[in-house]
Amino acid sequence: MVVSNTVEVQTTNDRASEVKAFDDTKAGVKGLVDDGITEVPRMFHQPPDKFEKTSVPGETQFSIPVIDLEGVKQNPATRKEIVDKVLNASKKWGFFQVINHGVPVSILEEMKDRVCRFFQLDVEVKKQFYTRDNVKSVVHNCNFDLLTALSANWRDSIYCDMAPNPPKPEELPEPFRDIVVEYSDQIMSLGYLLFELMSEALGLNPDHLLKMDCAKGLGVLSHYYPACPQPELTLGSSKHTDGDFLTVLLQDHIGGLQVLHENQWIDIPPTPGALVVNIGDLLQLISNDMFISSEHRVLANSIGPRVSVASFFVTNFQPNRRLYCPIKELLSEDNPAKYREITVMDYITHYNEKGLDGTSTLQKFRI
Repeated sequence: MVVSNTVEVQTTNDRASEVKAFDDTKAGVKGLVDDGITEVPRMFHQPPDKFEKTSVPGETQFSIPVIDLEGVKQNPATRKEIVDKVLNASKKWGFFQVINHGVPVSILEEMKDRVCRFFQLDVEVKKQFYTRDNVKSVVHNCNFDLLTALSANWRDSIYCDMAPNPPKPEELPEPFRDIVVEYSDQIMSLGYLLFELMSEALGLNPDHLLKMDCAKGLGVLSHYYPACPQPELTLGSSKHTDGDFLTVLLQDHIGGLQVLHENQWIDIPPTPGALVVNIGDLLQLISNDMFISSEHRVLANSIGPRVSVASFFVTNFQPNRRLYCPIKELLSEDNPAKYREITVMDYITHYNEKGLDGTSTLQKFRI
């Protein structure tokens, strides 16, 4: 069935056959590009409504907040100003960028370079990490929801579970084996600071979110977006929210990341040395909607490859029996709990089963 001049929707059987044949190659999107394709396969075609560009009246211009962390540990007055900025950004945007965050630029650059090296390995070398078993500590594949999604995204990925139980060094891919450990340590330190600032922004003690084990788990997900011959037909990443407490994103110079703010897609421009921070669904849940987990997406691009590294603060499939619900100190008669008690495993299982289908994962857990 043809729904527009350019986008064609497959029957379920046709799509299943194409997806299986593609996945069996274990070569990912990069394999298609290396083969010299000039047209995007139908399984990657997004429905036309996925590209609708909405705007607010008057074409109001927005830009994502940028927060300078310089002096946050030394100057109480500066820290108070930063906490106020974190509060405003977390309530209104769910996204902000941080500069002077303490992670050396040399480590940021090396992490991006080494991730790129992994994806440029011979496919026979990468195949040893290619799997559909999301419980493994190292998972390489193309689209975690490839087998169930209506349309695939134009990207390949590798995920490493770095805390609380990291893989053995020999289990990590050689190109970024050393740097991902160092990078994770740096991001974990930054995460501790961010959770302190967010606790204070919520009017709680600085260690409140840390005592709730919000920083107990850390997963590092690296994406590789090859240049796309027809970027108008597909997406690098469909509209979604993040299934964690907090995400810290390292992106390269190419761009394409957008956040949905007041019904308008806003670019998050690459800023040298900066890191992007966004609120995850689980932090929205425990803050009882005081902080928002905003929908975002990545556009496909004729220029590439684009590389990004997302660090998710969540225990994912690792054992964690702790129950999470809205923080009682934030509740009142006028602000009752909006979510029921859940475990991280409850949430992650539903998130993965649902995939990036553009709907809210949190809705299932609302009271």
